[in-house]
Amino acid sequence: MNKIKIEILGLSSSQSQTTGSFALVLGEVEGERRLPIIIGMFEAQAIALEIEKITPNRPMTHDLFKSFAHGFDFEVQEIIISDLKEGVFFAKIVCSNGIKDVEIDARPSDAIAIGIRFEVPFYTYEKVLSEAGIILTDDEEVLEEENEPVVVEKEGERLQDFSVDKLNEMLDEALNAEDYEKAAKIRDEINKRS
Repeated sequence: MNKIKIEILGLSSSQSQTTGSFALVLGEVEGERRLPIIIGMFEAQAIALEIEKITPNRPMTHDLFKSFAHGFDFEVQEIIISDLKEGVFFAKIVCSNGIKDVEIDARPSDAIAIGIRFEVPFYTYEKVLSEAGIILTDDEEVLEEENEPVVVEKEGERLQDFSVDKLNEMLDEALNAEDYEKAAKIRDEINKRS
């Protein structure tokens, strides 16, 4: 089967019925189809932290996987969103030690979190994209950008209302509390001002 290269386009709170779920949106590198995958809060945090280059106080599970792989001279080569069965996505982490190649079954969220740590390409198959891929119109993409989440610290206060010094203080507090989702949003606001 021919692989189709995909990339991470976004990560946002999901509109699904499951509380604490997030939508990881992947897209064709050379195409218009999008592949939305609903993932859990912890996996979303792990992906967001690595995208934002935020280093947590303690290593996360996906960082442990990377250290473990390096300790045994294995490198991740690529991530493949390999299948879709009854609405559930499946993925493979393709690893190699230079002599032996191994495919490890994984949830797509974990595979993506590991893949971004190894800075490897992401792929899927036509079968998966044709079954679950969607094409957004220009209006929908603009609407998504306009509905960017606003983080509220206390009732009536928004991150945009705080000074950079206060934001840095809040960022430290969020990291110490291991609230990485909040930390990523605060860091985004700080970066907007730089």
